[in-house]
Amino acid sequence: MKKITIKTELDAFDSLLEMTKADQELMAQAKIACSKAYAPYSKFKVGAALLLENGKIILGNNQENAAYPSGMCAERVAIWKAHSDYPDVKMLKMAITIQAEKQVIKSPVPPCGACRQAIAEYEVKQETPIEIFFMGEEGAIYKTASLANILPLVFDKDML
Repeated sequence: MKKITIKTELDAFDSLLEMTKADQELMAQAKIACSKAYAPYSKFKVGAALLLENGKIILGNNQENAAYPSGMCAERVAIWKAHSDYPDVKMLKMAITIQAEKQVIKSPVPPCGACRQAIAEYEVKQETPIEIFFMGEEGAIYKTASLANILPLVFDKDML
């Protein structure tokens, strides 16, 4: 037996002001999407903004349903809408932000496991990484250059 070590590297920004203007704008779009989320049950709103290679920004937010688990996460809403509307256009960057009614979240909130798998599908399909920025309501913003950094052992088409 041997041990395998997997390391993850993320960039951490102390504030939005440390980011490029374009990345700040992408995060601002994620905040707009977040404000429109439908989260009457969890009271935990999530917004995502996805920058495409053609310059379009696609927004998504979480959509809950009384019949759990019929709802959908913001990241998957955005990524599937992007592919539905622009199937041959590469996805470059995604910004994710949250707003919780019960408390102020001060640490970055990454995509859930199901969203990581969905994002991984498109990184593999387009053969290029998707940068992901994620934050809480306050505090640091994390950036990963690829979904593979936060889901290093991805399940993909080659395993089928």
